[in-house]
Amino acid sequence: MFVIFGNPVSHSKSPLMHNYFFKKMNLNHCYGRYKLEDGSKIIDKFKELKIKGANVTIPHKEWAYKLADEVRGVAKEMGAVNTLVLEDNKVIGYNTDGPGFMEIIKEFDYKKPLIIGAGGTARAISYLLKADIVNRSENRLNFFKEKGFNTYTWDNFEFKDYDLIINTTSAGLKDDSLPMPKEMLEKIFKNAKYAVDVVYGRETPFLKLAKKYNLITRDGLYLLVYQGILAMELFLGKKLNKKEVEKIYFEILKD
Repeated sequence: MFVIFGNPVSHSKSPLMHNYFFKKMNLNHCYGRYKLEDGSKIIDKFKELKIKGANVTIPHKEWAYKLADEVRGVAKEMGAVNTLVLEDNKVIGYNTDGPGFMEIIKEFDYKKPLIIGAGGTARAISYLLKADIVNRSENRLNFFKEKGFNTYTWDNFEFKDYDLIINTTSAGLKDDSLPMPKEMLEKIFKNAKYAVDVVYGRETPFLKLAKKYNLITRDGLYLLVYQGILAMELFLGKKLNKKEVEKIYFEILKD
C-alpha cells in the first residue's frame, strides 16, 4: 500500500497514474490519498497506516524532511522531502521534485530563472536551477538567504530580465488567484520566454496570463509524471524503463 499525503489532496492524480501503472505491470499494489491536517504527524501516520511508501505534497514537504528517520540524496541540501519509503523498518526521505522538474525544462533555452514562492517545491527546484526567489512574506526566505540565493518580497522586488518564471505556490489550485500581484507579473512576463506552473488539473490564471504574453508554458502535469517515475523507482527498489513508464502515465492522465 502506498499513499500521497497532502492538504488539500482530493485533486491529486497520483493514485490514478500509479494504480494504472500497477495494473499494467501486473503488480498487486494499491495507491491512495490521505488528507493530513497536521504535518507534524506525518511519520506517525505513515507507520500507523503500515504503508511501504508515500508521496508528500503541499504543505508537508518540510515536515517530512524534519521528521524522516533518515534523509538521502539531494533532499538533504533542499530541506524538503516529497517521497517517503520504508527501508529496514526506517522511514527514509528523498526528493524527486528537482530532478523531475529539470526534465520539464530540458529543452528550454533560459539564462535567468525566477521562482515565485518559498515552500518545499521551491527549495527542490532552486537547488538545481540556482534561481532568484520572490515570496510574499520575508520569514520563509531565510532558508534561501542562508544558501546564498537572491531573495525578494513584493516590497523590494527588482525587475530583471527573467526569461523563465516558475510558480511553486498553490495559487490557482482551487480559485482564480495569482501567485503575485497582477501588475508585477505582467511586467515580468513582458521580457520572459517561458512560464511553468506546478499546479495541474486546470489552466491556472498564472498560465492564462503568461499565454497572453505569448510565453511557452508547461503545467504541473509534466512535473507530476517525471517526479512520479523517480518516486516509483524508490517505491519498488529498482530502476525502471523511464520511457515506458512515462508512456503509461501520460496514457492515463491525458485520457
